[in-house]
Amino acid sequence: MFDSMAQDGVKRPGTREMTAMLAGLMALNALAIDAMIPALPNIGRSLDVAAENDRQLVVIAYFIGFASTQLFWGPLADRFGRKPILATGVTLYGIFALLCAFAGSFPLLIAGRVAMGASAAVTRVLVVAMVRDLFEAEAMARVMSLVFMVFMLVPVLAPNIGQLILLFAPWRAIFVMLAAYAVVMLTWSWIRLPETLHPEFRRSLNWKPILAAAWETMREPQSRGYTLAMMVSFSALVAYISSIQQIVFDAFDEGRFIGFVFASIAAPMALASYLNSRFVGRFGLRRVGHTAALAFMLVTAAHAAVALAGFETLAVFMALQALTMACFAFTSSNLGTLAMEHMAPIAGTASSVQGVVGTIGAAAIGFLIGQQFDGSAVPFLVGTALCAAGGFALIVVTEPRRLFAAIQKREEPPCLPEDLG
Repeated sequence: MFDSMAQDGVKRPGTREMTAMLAGLMALNALAIDAMIPALPNIGRSLDVAAENDRQLVVIAYFIGFASTQLFWGPLADRFGRKPILATGVTLYGIFALLCAFAGSFPLLIAGRVAMGASAAVTRVLVVAMVRDLFEAEAMARVMSLVFMVFMLVPVLAPNIGQLILLFAPWRAIFVMLAAYAVVMLTWSWIRLPETLHPEFRRSLNWKPILAAAWETMREPQSRGYTLAMMVSFSALVAYISSIQQIVFDAFDEGRFIGFVFASIAAPMALASYLNSRFVGRFGLRRVGHTAALAFMLVTAAHAAVALAGFETLAVFMALQALTMACFAFTSSNLGTLAMEHMAPIAGTASSVQGVVGTIGAAAIGFLIGQQFDGSAVPFLVGTALCAAGGFALIVVTEPRRLFAAIQKREEPPCLPEDLG
């Protein structure tokens, strides 16, 4: 448990409030991505988007922005403190949400979405840093699990929130809602969140050690291999988020069920994220992660085969895609951990570098898959199967002698971070 008194003598919020606050900050991203999905046809008609596939840029642009600034928020927070940098990012998020709400053209909307993602990346970087500042060992793991479980549950609700708003207001109201939510989180965190960075841990903005750590992250074989495997696997999720509206509305002509479809597929993903920590503790990272990657490949291949054979229905799509996303949740959680296994001395920078590479690469591949939409789910399903196969192949190449390795119980001294500043 963390110290109940902040540096200024003010009593900190309890663990429950702190967990809820951090989860709420993380939810800024999920809401910004998933609440827009039901509104894509309305946006296309309103802003005269001629090619329907171009509407996917509303989603892809956010991912590009989200990846672009992760390497900047961390060093700034290490220099100036968590609280002011977090407040700056959340404020910019709200401002750019309003820009999107009043955008008069599609290019301006896309620029606003890139800026929203770039601003919201502050939550991805600083929530993890603040949990690390406040908690230790089992308490840290428990809080992070709760934060990410709440974060994974938001996509179950977000499309339904967007669809509900569309019943009473135009699509621009969704962005106004996002701006209002940013104001709520900014106010809550500014009033209740203490500065979690101890003064003696502040570091200068020296970019040489940051660049050196970034190079080491991509040079180390396991970090490089699992980062690329994570990138290719994550492409399937980006393709799904950018394509699901067209698949439900156009391929199956069941647009009224978009919220139900999204929730039915997202719920098993959230459950898998919760179960993963239990399975890893019993069987080990590699056995669970590699098995999940293999299952991810087999399920997506089977789903693509069903679609190519002409047996795809909305019910079949929901069932197999839910299983696919559950496999993906097990896979992505463990590939990320394995990518960080040898990165303890440069954990902060390594996490940022891996996040940038993974997100930008996945956004590009996911967008490429989405652009192949031809009125059916087949291009998406084939693309997803190729991503899953590519991810598993990269795992095999990275650690051919440790595939499905069992948990290793050994005593090792803790690896302490080196001072790179």
